Amino acid sequence: MSTTTATLDPTRDAPRPVAVAAPPVSLRRSVEQTFTMAHRSLIKILRKPEEMFDVVLQPILFTIMFTFIFGGAVAGSIGSYLPMIIPGILAQTMISACMSVGTGIREDMEKGVFDRFRSLPMSRLAPLAGPMIADLIRYLIATVLTFTVGFVLGYRPAGGALGVIAAGLLVIVSAWALSWIFVFLGTVARSARAVQAIGMMILFPLTFLSNAFVSPDTMPGWLRAFVQVNPVSHLVSAVRDLCNGGGLTIEVFWTAVCLAVVVAIFAPLALWGYRRRT
Repeated sequence: MSTTTATLDPTRDAPRPVAVAAPPVSLRRSVEQTFTMAHRSLIKILRKPEEMFDVVLQPILFTIMFTFIFGGAVAGSIGSYLPMIIPGILAQTMISACMSVGTGIREDMEKGVFDRFRSLPMSRLAPLAGPMIADLIRYLIATVLTFTVGFVLGYRPAGGALGVIAAGLLVIVSAWALSWIFVFLGTVARSARAVQAIGMMILFPLTFLSNAFVSPDTMPGWLRAFVQVNPVSHLVSAVRDLCNGGGLTIEVFWTAVCLAVVVAIFAPLALWGYRRRT
């Protein structure tokens, strides 16, 4: 009579560990963690002050150069050109400043910093939204410097202090909304240089193919049609209306609509790219 001895396979019969899902992060904790990430970004800026050159030097240099080079040719005089060029410089500076947040996120991902964030019980939104909050200070500095240089050159906005403050808030909010585009690029691009290259491809058409520096009246019909629907043109026109007229116009409304669409599209894409990369 033969007997069969049953053997246990430890790799097959051992109980498998059950994955335990991390508890969801509350809204309060998400906000706290977002501001913690913003504080981290501010510390990085303090340790590398050269990262502020784009929002400190660019508004000063571009305002002076464009005013004295194109002022007489476009508007007949520098004083007549300032109400047109100051809003244009603001828009250009803000769009170019947005690229830094995407570049910084890409650099952190290359260093493995975001892998450590992912292993922690923290909100997935905090590492993305934190740097964007810190960049609000950069946008504020660029706005104040641009208006200051304009005042020194003789710009006297008819909208008064309230119009200037409203215009400044509008461009800062616009920069924050547009930053989501570059945050998304930072999560999907392969390197920080790629983020900069793609960002420049976005920057130049949007700013120079707009009404930021010249009136589109003399442009060809096909180009004028693009300029009129360009979101940057709506932003520049809205800033001009606030600064030079002091009133809420249809351009302010269209700018708000464009910004809402940008956030609605690229904020979810940025979160998707972050989860995909990490």
